[in-house]
Amino acid sequence: MSYLEYNVKTVPTGLRKILHFNWPLVVLLTAVASIGFLMLYSVAGGRIEVWAEPQMKRFVVGLSGMLLVGLVPIWFWRNMSAVAYLGALLLLVGVEFFGSIGMGAQRWIEIGPLRLQPSELMKIGLVMMLAAYYDWLDTEKTSHPFWVLIPVVLILIPTFLVLKQPDLGTAILLLAGGGIVMFVAGVSYWYFATVIALVIALVFGVFESRGTSWQLIEDYQFKRIDTFLDPGSDPLGAGYNITQAQIALGSGGWAGKGFMQGTQSRLNFLPEKHTDFIFTTLAEEFGFVGGLSLLALYVLIVVFCIMSAMSNRDRFSSLLTYGVAGTFFLFFVVNMSMVTGLMPVVGVPLPLVSYGGTAMIILLGAFGLVQSAHVHRPR
Repeated sequence: MSYLEYNVKTVPTGLRKILHFNWPLVVLLTAVASIGFLMLYSVAGGRIEVWAEPQMKRFVVGLSGMLLVGLVPIWFWRNMSAVAYLGALLLLVGVEFFGSIGMGAQRWIEIGPLRLQPSELMKIGLVMMLAAYYDWLDTEKTSHPFWVLIPVVLILIPTFLVLKQPDLGTAILLLAGGGIVMFVAGVSYWYFATVIALVIALVFGVFESRGTSWQLIEDYQFKRIDTFLDPGSDPLGAGYNITQAQIALGSGGWAGKGFMQGTQSRLNFLPEKHTDFIFTTLAEEFGFVGGLSLLALYVLIVVFCIMSAMSNRDRFSSLLTYGVAGTFFLFFVVNMSMVTGLMPVVGVPLPLVSYGGTAMIILLGAFGLVQSAHVHRPR
């Protein structure tokens, strides 16, 4: 036994767990959040108290929560998976009856002084539930139709409730996040091929339903699709957001205009510049290099999670880590694709960078689960 091994093994259990944390992952998360603080400071015109300071406080709370969650044994979180899923589901149902409305959607529920968005909780609760389900299920039954139907129902119920709010972006993330867990759990590729075919048919059906009595999506969502296909068709109306975002992206050039020198954000041309479209501010001020650097940090976070999942011999821990990594990946890919015009605007924030309390704290709590899986993995 080496001197280092002896000293690690003689450290008290709590401190030993801290030493086993995936610290590179913590550093990467902090780096991304710090970029968010700078951008929020910039879009507020150099005022820290508007958005940056509240976001910093939330990050400290979220980071502390992540460390605490990471210290709790992973078996506890496995046992709490059904509770997390059902709790989030009850809150989603509660939104239907008691939810508060903001920006034309009923997505929030107020519990005392807290204003909570249950769909954010469901993203993680669903991953936990599916990971626990496949950890319980015999691997030989993974692709049996009956045992495939159960997780499909678990995914579709919250997706339907979120679509009613309406929140198309989160519904897409729930479907895709659940699909990732099913895929890495070993469900047959034929099921996914069937789903892809059904999605193509659904897209066709959505376009055919436009203007009919059985219209499948809202008018404003059709406008987003029209804007995506031709932003210039209504540059001052439905196409305004994406047009201004593309102007900001293009004007940043290779190296950007400089910190707090972005004209699109400073002159308030950019829509939702502190939330969904904050990436365009980054690209305008720091250019292609800045945008690529943030993307590289995101990719490294996903890579560290995948490496941890691959090395974990506990099935629940591995699936949970893959699920959190996949959900996080979908977060930033959908947002960046949305603001660059590669897909319709669906209202998905940029993780750890966009302003928002519920999303940041819950996402850091999810990475706390990843830390718990990493710290308590079989050695």
